Amino acid sequence: MKKSLLALASGTLGLGIAEFVMMGILPAVASDLHISIPRAGHFVSAYALGVCCGAPLLVLIARSRPLKQILLGLIAVYVCGNMCASLSTSYGMLLLMRFISGLPHGAFFGVGSIVAEQLADKGKTSQAVSMMISGMTIANLFGVPFGTMFCSMFSWRLPFLFNGMWGVLVFCLIWKWIPSLPALPDSGLKGQFRFLKYLSPWLIILATMFGNGGVFCWFSYITPQMMTEGGFSQNSMVFIMMLAGLGMTVGNWLGGKCGDAYGLAPVIRVTHICLIVALFGTFFFVHLSWLSVLLMFVCTAGLFAVSSPQQLLLLQNSRGSEMMGAACVQVAFNLGNALGAYLGGLPIEAGWGYRYPSLVGACVVLFGLVSVSLYIREEHKRCRRGIAVAG
Repeated sequence: MKKSLLALASGTLGLGIAEFVMMGILPAVASDLHISIPRAGHFVSAYALGVCCGAPLLVLIARSRPLKQILLGLIAVYVCGNMCASLSTSYGMLLLMRFISGLPHGAFFGVGSIVAEQLADKGKTSQAVSMMISGMTIANLFGVPFGTMFCSMFSWRLPFLFNGMWGVLVFCLIWKWIPSLPALPDSGLKGQFRFLKYLSPWLIILATMFGNGGVFCWFSYITPQMMTEGGFSQNSMVFIMMLAGLGMTVGNWLGGKCGDAYGLAPVIRVTHICLIVALFGTFFFVHLSWLSVLLMFVCTAGLFAVSSPQQLLLLQNSRGSEMMGAACVQVAFNLGNALGAYLGGLPIEAGWGYRYPSLVGACVVLFGLVSVSLYIREEHKRCRRGIAVAG
């Protein structure tokens, strides 16, 4: 792996811990702050909403700045947000800190994707982006499970404290290993939104939002689901979260390889079909411990198999407005995350039990499947029109 991609992956590793560790420590946070688990789920949504605000703010404030400089500024915000989260003493304070911690997340992924695409070897852009994203999968393979373990042994504050310290290291790696790249051509504020007048980018955004949202309906509450429905203990959740991270790692690698080999949109469509089947299976068979773990692996693999294809697909459909295109896909990812955490909590609050979020999630992913299928149809129409004009 190139050192520049390793620096980007180190950043996504920290961001991955910041985003996903909340799923493993949710019961402990709820207990310490004396709130219900569904209300603690708002910490997931707050982070996601921070991402949604931070990505477009980047375009407004820093679209004409050099790419490396933008990355360094984002990491500085990330350090401050996580350090303050570790010191939070109330629901409101932690909610605010989760929002601030989320501000640099989407922007970092967006700018990092542009940097990875520029530094990629020819014909390996999807794999380069997946290498950057691999930091997040490693976070879920090791960082989140160990964060869950340290939470049970010491305090839920420890993962956030570690994250802030890790951010300092990431800052140094980006400073040393990312080459100085010029700022993207500034097409003006109006020009940054020009690509949104076409249907195709909107279909990609919807497919991203609903695909991620459906998985997060289930994943936001995976710890209480596995403990109450699957019969697992709190200690076993460390290993279950590691297996979830392994699924993300495998899915991210497959998504990058298959995206370059078979096309980006077909990979997204097939993955959505697999996710729908796995989420329905989780609803019906979560009480079978071995099968619930297997289906969890499939769901987490699918969650990251679409990450680099979706990121690149929207970049390809926003040429001349790459900064806003990269921002939009991260907004879509995290709007889906926030929507999923909210929708997944509704059946729990209604007293239906912890297996119902997966049923809601399967229905939400179905909308993503429809969106990407419509995108593929639009692309086929555009190709036929191009052939007809050339003929």
